Amino acid sequence: MTPGPTTAMVLAAGLGTRMRPLTDRLPKALAPVAGRALIDRVLDELKDAGVERAVVNVHHLADQLEAHLAQRRDLEILISDERAGLLDSGGGIRHARPLLGDEPIIVANIDSLWLEEGTPPLESLKAAWDPAAMDLLLLLVRRGHGIGFEGPNGFFMDAAGRLTHSTAAEPPTPYANVGFGILKPQILDGAPEGAFSILPTWHRLQAQGRLYGVAMDAFWMHVGDPAAREAAEARLT
Repeated sequence: MTPGPTTAMVLAAGLGTRMRPLTDRLPKALAPVAGRALIDRVLDELKDAGVERAVVNVHHLADQLEAHLAQRRDLEILISDERAGLLDSGGGIRHARPLLGDEPIIVANIDSLWLEEGTPPLESLKAAWDPAAMDLLLLLVRRGHGIGFEGPNGFFMDAAGRLTHSTAAEPPTPYANVGFGILKPQILDGAPEGAFSILPTWHRLQAQGRLYGVAMDAFWMHVGDPAAREAAEARLT
């Protein structure tokens, strides 16, 4: 196993509106897929990759999620409380900054799963990480090698791994972000408290030549709605 970050930020605070009616009674992170909650599947992957501490943000039905996480003993789990209001991707990481420390971290979305093929995705991510050249390294999937890569939003990647983000319909982007990456927490230190997207940070780092990507070998599954959940369950079982 390649050495890598031992702290992760797990983004689990979303409302999960596309997963209704299930998320009317459960936080999306606790939605079961083939008998195991989404967040447990993600935490399992992080632990296998050498993560020892996970900072999890909570908002929707937060008490349920906290009670569930308290049962895990294999990782140190810290809660970043967003009950007062959702903070979006950038704001959520910024709010959790005091819990994350100063070393690079893995960022993980709870609705991203995969079927193992070739090198484990988080091992590819760790092996590609170069802090001298990069401030943010995104784990990517090739178009056509997953469930949930729809629309034009994605990335072009040059031979060195530097990324260019695009939302244009033409030409089609060959790669999508799967919701995992390695980042330096300091990249958000200048941002004010409150809700904001991480997209402007992507674009700033892109302009500086410090936004990179690495493509996974595995087949990716974005579990964003009931149909995607059923498709993921069928592949996992």
